[in-house]
Amino acid sequence: MTDLPDDPVVSAAWLAERLDAPDIRVIDATWFMPSDPRDAKALYAERRIPGAAFFDIDEIADTDSDLPHMLPSPEKFASRMKKRGIGDGSRVVVYDNHGLFSAARVWWTFRVMGHEDVVVLDGGFPAWERGGYPIETGPPQQRMERHFTPRVRNDLVRDLTDMRRVIAEGRTPVFDARPAPRFRGEAPEPRAGLRSGHMPGARSIPSSTLVDERGFLKRADDLRRIFEEAGAETSQSAVCSCGSGVTAALIALALARLGRWDAAVYDGSWAEWGARDDTPIVTGA
Repeated sequence: MTDLPDDPVVSAAWLAERLDAPDIRVIDATWFMPSDPRDAKALYAERRIPGAAFFDIDEIADTDSDLPHMLPSPEKFASRMKKRGIGDGSRVVVYDNHGLFSAARVWWTFRVMGHEDVVVLDGGFPAWERGGYPIETGPPQQRMERHFTPRVRNDLVRDLTDMRRVIAEGRTPVFDARPAPRFRGEAPEPRAGLRSGHMPGARSIPSSTLVDERGFLKRADDLRRIFEEAGAETSQSAVCSCGSGVTAALIALALARLGRWDAAVYDGSWAEWGARDDTPIVTGA
């Protein structure tokens, strides 16, 4: 993306100016928590940014895993992108219907698969709609298939073995995106069978604090202040975690705005760590 600013997000105006460019591909990455009755696919079918394809976070995943929406194999990801007309040379813009929430997960997934030409629409579909830009209804457009070459970046992903080492060594910052009461162990986890608390040494960076009331990613100065007040070290590569690996990517997005593009996500997150009886957990601040 040669004309992109050095930032992981773009404005609705930026996208509107380039929407008809032949290499632009827009993705609707809307996803709702299991407790939310809304249907992301139905919302996409009803109205969307013109030309957008839908990215089902629960389907474009390792569906053989007992854990929710774990990363898919490179082969599966490439196949799904090919069918959506997204391939090598595509300039990908991801949005969601929240403003800024699940789109960050898909942004991170593309980067894991080696596709760096990807940004998030700041403010998401609500910002697009407020701006008065065109909205597509009716059957979605069908794109010609394009070849997608995955080049997996293992440095952006952490698994259980990695996290055991990270926690034992205590040298790599770990940031937790869950709400503070869950981090402290004062509120139960929404998924049944999970213990409460957090990983030893982790810092609480609730994802909701990184986004303003309109769904825009906060300014760099404000983000830096949030990390500093949490005692979170941002001068080195960090690992981001959350409930199931979705909002952890929002921390990674915020760190990219601060110039740290090397943050990894613990894919299993608390859905894995909190379900085991052999992983250390602490409570309190």
